[in-house]
Amino acid sequence: MARRGTEAFPDLGAQCDREDCNQLDFLPFDCDGCGRTFCAEHRTYRDHGCARAADQGRTVVVCEACGDAIERRAGDGGGDDAAVLEAHARSRRCDPARKRKPRCPVPRCKETLTFSNTSGCKGCGQKVCLKHRFPADHACAGAASKAAGAAAAARSAGQCGRDAQKKEGGGWKLPQSVRNMKIF
Repeated sequence: MARRGTEAFPDLGAQCDREDCNQLDFLPFDCDGCGRTFCAEHRTYRDHGCARAADQGRTVVVCEACGDAIERRAGDGGGDDAAVLEAHARSRRCDPARKRKPRCPVPRCKETLTFSNTSGCKGCGQKVCLKHRFPADHACAGAASKAAGAAAAARSAGQCGRDAQKKEGGGWKLPQSVRNMKIF
């Protein structure tokens, strides 16, 4: 049993229970294996030679196919990693489709779609990466892309709003609200 504190502060800290240490530590660690108190240097099972260290160890094996982490305890006789993975594959919990991340459907784009870089097209409803968020960039089949394509064709043909106004009246045609304004 650890001796607690100092004469002035008897409830503060504890001395390490390891025989060769006996250091006063103001933030001691209680071992859940043996129930004794240790300093920061001897807090792990291996450092203080805990008898129940083998019972407390847990390991995790990661399945390459689905990405699941399978926990096994060292004391349970779980066997080696290959046996644990084989049992996981037989249990029908292994689904390789869960590991695949969604990717941008645009040809030759390898961008993984995440929460922060995904955009949904309003024309075709496809989820694409931010680089291909505009309808012309992902060959959108929706109605919005047809209108955008027509506007782009009109711009390239020189029928933009300002150009059309110049050709109609020989000059700029002012809107009715501006023409009726009186400036003093």
